[in-house]
Amino acid sequence: MRKIAIVSFQGDMSCFVHALLNLWNYHERGYETALIVEGASTKLLPDIPNSPKGELWKKIREAGLIKSVCKACAAQMGTLEEAERQGLPIDSALSGHSDLEPFTREGYEIILF
Repeated sequence: MRKIAIVSFQGDMSCFVHALLNLWNYHERGYETALIVEGASTKLLPDIPNSPKGELWKKIREAGLIKSVCKACAAQMGTLEEAERQGLPIDSALSGHSDLEPFTREGYEIILF
């Protein structure tokens, strides 16, 4: 089975939505998928549940596809508590940031958004 990890860095909602759409598309086609929320995209965590793509976000969360939210970036963007409230997996393994190495070690192809 092919594995795809999508890393969202951009703080623009349209870019984040494209990351989610692609993640879900890969998932529906049978790929093992992972979403890593990094950088400025962490500031979107409070807004995405009530956005036009809120249902997609809910499906992605319920499917367990969100594998990592950067602790340092979420803290800097003021959204760490929101990430915790949503029950998202917080990662600080790489000097406070999400560590991508475990994904490459497990054979994931990494796509950046």
